[in-house]
Amino acid sequence: MTTVSHITTHVLDAVQGFPAPGVPVQLFAQEGEQWQVIAEAVTDADGRAKQLGPEALPAGTYRLRFDTGAYFAERGIPTFYPEALLTFVIDDARHYHVPLLLSPFAYSTYRGS
Repeated sequence: MTTVSHITTHVLDAVQGFPAPGVPVQLFAQEGEQWQVIAEAVTDADGRAKQLGPEALPAGTYRLRFDTGAYFAERGIPTFYPEALLTFVIDDARHYHVPLLLSPFAYSTYRGS
């Protein structure tokens, strides 16, 4: 049985209307004033990263970094945002799904389930 990490993400290309495969993603944990990389992944064919760090994380502040520049460069599309940084707080043991809706000149996110 495959388990998913405490934090997962799903990247959707809002211009194409499809999942965004091949987006490099890093998960950071805040330790004092520093950010430490704790996991790295690349979105799969469905634009998902289900194995992004451990099954459980302590309460704290975390950050996802999406290499949107690499994603658009591979497609020959100029972009205003070479990366998207999403910082959020984990305060309990529930699963955290942090999706990204992406276009070359905008992005948005929400607390998924």
